[in-house]
Amino acid sequence: MSQEIDIMNYDEIIDELGDNHIGDVTRTPLRDDAFELSNAEKIEKIQENVRQIMETLGLDLTDDSLKGTPKRVAKAYVLELFGGLDPQNKPKLSTFLNNYQYGEMLVEKNIVVYSTCEHHLLPIIGRAHVAYISKGTVVGLSKMNRIVDHFAKRPQVQERLTRQIVKALQEALGTEDVACIIDAKHLCVNSRGVKDIESSTVTAEFGGAFKSVDKQKEFRDYIKLETKF
Repeated sequence: MSQEIDIMNYDEIIDELGDNHIGDVTRTPLRDDAFELSNAEKIEKIQENVRQIMETLGLDLTDDSLKGTPKRVAKAYVLELFGGLDPQNKPKLSTFLNNYQYGEMLVEKNIVVYSTCEHHLLPIIGRAHVAYISKGTVVGLSKMNRIVDHFAKRPQVQERLTRQIVKALQEALGTEDVACIIDAKHLCVNSRGVKDIESSTVTAEFGGAFKSVDKQKEFRDYIKLETKF
């Protein structure tokens, strides 16, 4: 009986941590052998696991609509949704000299975020806003979008994702003056549990000069600007 109580308490603790979206490190939790299998081998194993899940749910995998689903899911997991786990897929953040001597913040706003909640493997959909102040080098604008996309393509918590984006740009640009704000909807909240379709989650990471309240306000003011063309 005591063992059953301990197990129940453990499950309750895990559920509570998941609902609170706790994430206090920038490192994605990966095993040391995470890349020993090839992508093809991973797809094969995941395909069989998905097949077992669907059969357990009572689905008829001989149906034309379902028979290809296990392989489609496996390919999507390995090559698309979780492709950001593979360090070989990390975009190269080539930098250039700031020959224009531009000394104000540069903001790339409304970067689309498609990620996956690591607690329920349900989608996270939102927007990221990224800014930096050059200390002598600049990075191509599209690279900021690509680095967001790279870290988003993992099982994630939004807090970690925000910090990973900032850390990667700080390392590439050689400056602490990098900031990121993400506003996203979590389908683990919107489509299950409390089913609150209106709520969204906002996270922020401010480095260097962005720890100043004035810089944070300036950053947020840029985000609010309406882009017309």
